[in-house]
Amino acid sequence: MSQLKTPLDYFYYWEEKTPTDIFLRQSLGNGQWKEYSWAEIGERVRKIASFIHSRNLPPQSKIALWSANSADWIMVDLAIMLSGHISVPLFPNQSVKAANHVLKECDVSLMFVGECGQEQKFAEWNTANVTLVGMHGCSIAVDHNLAQIQQTFGLVLSNPKAELDSLMTIVYSSGTTSMPKGVIHLYSAPAKVTPSIAKEFKISREEGYRASLFSFLPLAHMAERALVEFTGLYSNACISFSAGLDDFSDEIVSVQPTFFFAVPRLWDKFKMSVDSKIPPEAQAALSEEDKHKIRYMLGLSRADMILSSSAPLQPKVHQWYLNMGIKVREVYGMTETFATGTGCFEDIPASGTVGKPLGDIVEVKLSDENEILMRSEGMMFGYYRAEEKTLSVLKDGWFHTGDCGTYDESGNLVVTGRKGDEFKTAKGKFIHPVPLEKCFSGVPEIEQFIVVGQGLNQPILLATRSESACLLTNSELRDKLKNYLSKINTTLAPYERISHILITRAAWTIDNGMLTPTLKYHRKTIESCFKPDALKCCENKEEVIFV
Repeated sequence: MSQLKTPLDYFYYWEEKTPTDIFLRQSLGNGQWKEYSWAEIGERVRKIASFIHSRNLPPQSKIALWSANSADWIMVDLAIMLSGHISVPLFPNQSVKAANHVLKECDVSLMFVGECGQEQKFAEWNTANVTLVGMHGCSIAVDHNLAQIQQTFGLVLSNPKAELDSLMTIVYSSGTTSMPKGVIHLYSAPAKVTPSIAKEFKISREEGYRASLFSFLPLAHMAERALVEFTGLYSNACISFSAGLDDFSDEIVSVQPTFFFAVPRLWDKFKMSVDSKIPPEAQAALSEEDKHKIRYMLGLSRADMILSSSAPLQPKVHQWYLNMGIKVREVYGMTETFATGTGCFEDIPASGTVGKPLGDIVEVKLSDENEILMRSEGMMFGYYRAEEKTLSVLKDGWFHTGDCGTYDESGNLVVTGRKGDEFKTAKGKFIHPVPLEKCFSGVPEIEQFIVVGQGLNQPILLATRSESACLLTNSELRDKLKNYLSKINTTLAPYERISHILITRAAWTIDNGMLTPTLKYHRKTIESCFKPDALKCCENKEEVIFV
């Protein structure tokens, strides 16, 4: 019999062995929390599974889950496993078009709905033949809700085993280039990789110690699910959930998690909040006691593992955290590899790299074209209903990521950009935008920015104002940016020099389609939206233009 354990196995184990331990904590706002012990979770999960059984769905049906993170999210996911079906998570704020695509492709007839960010477009949901079940945060009309289910359904008393080679979930990518692709994962993926993830990221289950996790990134994202949900199940950690962004700052301070995983945009905002209280020029004189107070204020005083992913962390921001005694480690993984890949595990994490392969479960190499290839114990079964696409990226067991990379002098992996992101200028020069974008990472007056230039004489920078820049007049901002541009261009080859900076009026958001649900740039969408302005600016002698 295999020694590998599935998430269901861990659920059964902790439910029996530690019934009074608090596994999930749900913030209700205003400092109030609802805590769930393993005994309570077991009862709720088994009643939800009983409800699912009552629907008489065919075995291994796809059940959708569209909600912001919550304690209910984890319990519904476990109930879907317990009832022998396949979960299909949707991102909060995912476009209705993309959501409808997923529901249709997976033949979904049952969906659990919480706060999904698309309630105002409910009329556009293609859910006429889908039974809707309300969970935490739900505000639309539904057919059933979890409170009702807890009152009217009995328990599933059995502990069915999940076979390692059976389908567990279909996780749709956030779709940076087109409609999202469904990534199929079997139960064998978490069974094989979760122990190594927990070990490397110090989410241990040692005697007398329990990790405290704060779930911030969407659980529909493979990384959050692997690093928070499944390692939490493996290690019997305590997972806390926010009531929303308005309460997040107070909540993380009260929790002081031992593990926290976020994206560069949050690290930037944390730094800005400190800078607003303590001017940067005064921070060099801070004592260790002062720095501890800052760590506490950010909710990171107990955190012994802090991760960042999805985009490069600005070197200056990375160094600022190190100066404050906060070691932010950049990690790199893919939905297709169950979020496994590389990470910075050395004592002082290197800036600008994503480190080395994760334990003994991942191998990484570069192709002749410097594409990053990965082989992982958590490799996907394939793309859902897309065999040709699967064959195009999985060759001889190696996953072709589509990312380009190199190694630094210490053997750490450095991601240099996407294969499809490079462009050709009118002068016939090929440009990789990411290295150029890194040159602007220390400019405080811009928050979001990408380099474009397909068919233009020179590359240009599209950007949005930062919060501090909103206090400046256009003339003041123009002068500052021209000064930065002049200095940066002296470090670039002539064909790489940025001819213009276009400051766009509106921020780039998930709602306007310029960000994915995981806050990555939809480069093609942004470029297409501002292409007319980009063409006009090339005829303008003014280097900084507001559009």
